[in-house]
Formats: sequence, structure tokens, C-alpha cells
Amino acid sequence: MGKTADLTAVQKAIIDTLKREGKTQKEISERIGCSQSAVSRHLSGKSVGRKKCGKKRCTTRRGDRTLRKIVEKDQFQTLGDLRKQWTESGVETSRATVHRRVLLNQKQRQKRLTWATEKQHWTVAQWSKVLFSDESKFCMSFGNQGARVWRKTGEKEMPKCLKSSVKYPQSVMVWELAGQLSTVIPWSVNHLPVVLAL
Repeated sequence: MGKTADLTAVQKAIIDTLKREGKTQKEISERIGCSQSAVSRHLSGKSVGRKKCGKKRCTTRRGDRTLRKIVEKDQFQTLGDLRKQWTESGVETSRATVHRRVLLNQKQRQKRLTWATEKQHWTVAQWSKVLFSDESKFCMSFGNQGARVWRKTGEKEMPKCLKSSVKYPQSVMVWELAGQLSTVIPWSVNHLPVVLAL
């Protein structure tokens, strides 16, 4: 990674932050894993006007409409089935792209963009106080999870979006926290809290 065009928005923000904290270009380049010349070009502003790198948007608005029609035909399809049908219609994409196109509406995309914009100038010290969390449910018995339903806002109680399921399946719910300063990871088994000290 030698060109400034290769630097991500996050790396550029980290470079700016570390420079304000008085770090040298060599220290910054070692910290984020890029060349010193890339740091220098970014800080001097010589990267302005360079051709953008990165992958172009892989679908068109028309292709997105096609996916919505595929979902509306059968809202209980798996992500793999949706991708297969979308590919057969002439749109070659990854599972991740299908997932983003189906799950995120415009309001959710705007919220994500607003959140990222508000925090784009945060310092390393500010980010070090943040904890990221995740949760996963692991089902122990067969057939209790049911199929995912791809539905629009307001379709929650519509009969076409409902299927029967087991009310209390055997499962384990696991929560995880990750952050620079975290020393414990709280999680739970069958809704009973457990804390692991690292």
C-alpha cells in the first residue's frame, strides 16, 4: 500500500489524529501499516484530485428493483436462494451485497451515514473508550428457528409474512463486548449472566 488513494477514510482520519497528537510521519506509517510517503502525501494535501480507487457499485437501480420483485414472490427464501435467482436475472453479486440490498432501507442507510459523519474526526483517545457489542443465538433443537421473513415496514402481522414456530426452543444466547480497554467479556447461557475475566 504505497499510494494515498489506497488509504481508507478511517486510515486518513487516524493519520490526522496522530499528527495532531505530535507523532512523526514515520511513527504514523508504522502504526497504521502504510508507507511514509503515503502519509506525507495525505498530510501535504497532494492527494486531492487523485483518481478514486475502490470497487464501483455492482448493481444498478434497475437491478435493485429486480431483487425486490424476487423477494416479494416468496418472502421465506434464504439468502442463497435470493442470490441465485438474482444472478439468473443477470446481476452477478456476492451474498453480502444481497444482504445489504434486502435488509437496509433508505432511513437505516441515512442513520449509518449520519453516525459515521458525526464521528469522523474523533481522536484515538475517544475511540479507546468505545465498546462494540454483538450477540448470537445458537439453537440446540432442530427446526425451531424458522425461515427468515423478508418484509417491508408495516407487514409484520400480514398472513403472508407469518409461519408457525416452536415458542420456547432450546437455545444458548451469547453476548460479546470488544474494545481497546475491555478486560472482561460478559456473556450469558440461557439468559443467566456470566463474566469471563481476561
